[in-house]
Amino acid sequence: MKLRHALTGAAAMMAMAPMAFAASHSGERGRDGELKIIYWQAPSIMNPYLSGGTKELEAASLVIEPLARYDQDGNLVAWLVDEVPTVANGGVSEDLKTITWKLSEGLLWSDGTPVTSADVKFSWEYCTAEGGGCAQSEKYLDVVSVDTPDELTAVVTFGIAKPFPYGPFVGAQAPIIQAAQFADCMGAKAPECTEQNFNPIGTGPFTVTEFRPNDVITLAANENYRDPSKPAFATVTFKGGGDAAAAGRAVLETGEFDYAWNLQLAPEVLTQMEAAGKGKNIVSFGTSVERIMVNLTDVSPDLGDERGTAAHPHPFLTDKNVRQALSMAIDRALLVEVGYGDFGRLTCNVLPAPAVFASTANDACLTQDIEGAKALLESNGWVAGADGIREKDGVRLSVLYQTSTNAVRQDFQALIKQWWGEIGVETELRNIDASVFFGSDPGSPDTFQKFFADIEMYTNNFDGTDPEAYMANWSCDQAPRPETQWQGNNMPRFCSEEYDALVTEMSTTGDIGERARLAKAMNDMLMQEYVIIPLVHRGRNAAHANTLGGVIMNVWDSEIWNAADWHRVEM
Repeated sequence: MKLRHALTGAAAMMAMAPMAFAASHSGERGRDGELKIIYWQAPSIMNPYLSGGTKELEAASLVIEPLARYDQDGNLVAWLVDEVPTVANGGVSEDLKTITWKLSEGLLWSDGTPVTSADVKFSWEYCTAEGGGCAQSEKYLDVVSVDTPDELTAVVTFGIAKPFPYGPFVGAQAPIIQAAQFADCMGAKAPECTEQNFNPIGTGPFTVTEFRPNDVITLAANENYRDPSKPAFATVTFKGGGDAAAAGRAVLETGEFDYAWNLQLAPEVLTQMEAAGKGKNIVSFGTSVERIMVNLTDVSPDLGDERGTAAHPHPFLTDKNVRQALSMAIDRALLVEVGYGDFGRLTCNVLPAPAVFASTANDACLTQDIEGAKALLESNGWVAGADGIREKDGVRLSVLYQTSTNAVRQDFQALIKQWWGEIGVETELRNIDASVFFGSDPGSPDTFQKFFADIEMYTNNFDGTDPEAYMANWSCDQAPRPETQWQGNNMPRFCSEEYDALVTEMSTTGDIGERARLAKAMNDMLMQEYVIIPLVHRGRNAAHANTLGGVIMNVWDSEIWNAADWHRVEM
């Protein structure tokens, strides 16, 4: 396969110049007092390497940062470096096997010690340590070494040519952590380091002063932040918990908070709230898809430690016909109308954007087909019993369907339960507090990674505009299991040699057309195996007070990526 010596295609989307921060009032650090943020899904940890939950990634982004990240347009921009490495500027080798990052001079951790290349190397070692269960391990695929020829230089070497070498240390999902702080937290010890995981030392605009898991985070301006006039806010109160409606009211109606995240509410409710005049709704479309995950493993408690592992296939969801029938029964247009309005779009893909990667091969899902679903089950031996529930060889089509507690999601559950009932599938509904469901506790039976249910529903997305690492989420080794502390992003426990081969091929492919073909092929395999059932292409929506300036919605990285530039606006 021919590799291009200039990083073309997906890599051409990036900006080569250092980040130009959004305009902000200059002045003294901390001049604007307190910033109040509300995330109704409360963070349970401040270490994104130990959680795949968006709430943890974004809370942590106020404190710890990557070498480079994505701006609001999806461009890759320098963050803790002066320049993004490329072949053209000599930062990426001609054979595409190494990328050299040069830290900006004078960077300090919040404790006043210098940031060095040893911290960059350690961040890779931490995530890839045996037994550690790193939630972001796909970011470090194919890395064989990180060398540190001097204190400001980190050379990442891949075992293969990498036309897109911007997985490691890029975006909110792969930040730099301090080697000195986490030195004793490697491997299986990682989740035991409470102090480090709750109070990371960082380079970001704020530092943690108190962390109360699943409740409130209190932060203060980082006195060693690289820009002496930032952040404008002296303190941050990051409130978690409650529900989306309460969070929306707190910004849009009462003005109690400055920023509310993920207002997963009916569109008419958001419009009514905004009419109060205290704030405004903001939305942008990226790669977020509300989806159903189908569990291919048996979650019977009788299986003990092997519950939910590949050692025990699911008693009926391993039948593709059943999975397909579940998808066919869903009216996605109604879900968009009921749940999102203009904040939602129809999709039949788990990879809906950027447009170059969006497949049209699965569009049959746009039309609900109850009768077709019935016929598919009937023709494959699933016959309705006296109570209307289908069974075969003594196995009933009865599922436990879980998601987080949220009004829109409970509306979706009720509708989908009704449709599945029409085709002869019995459904038990369960909703779990979002802080627990998206939490990181490997001992909890209720996390979305552990997936001790037959069906679960949530939204996910990825950093940046290139889907290589995201599509690798469904490779065999990404399945959460006891050996990984139940971390990993392959919730269905899907495993296919053909799929893994596509992942490998994409990692060595430079041409944008070929990368798009491979991404679509992976998406289509997941869709046509019905292990993921997409429901809605969601816009990322939030609300901010009219008195909060500098907010730039970003669907390609942490939503609060530029909090250092936020400031108070006089009304």
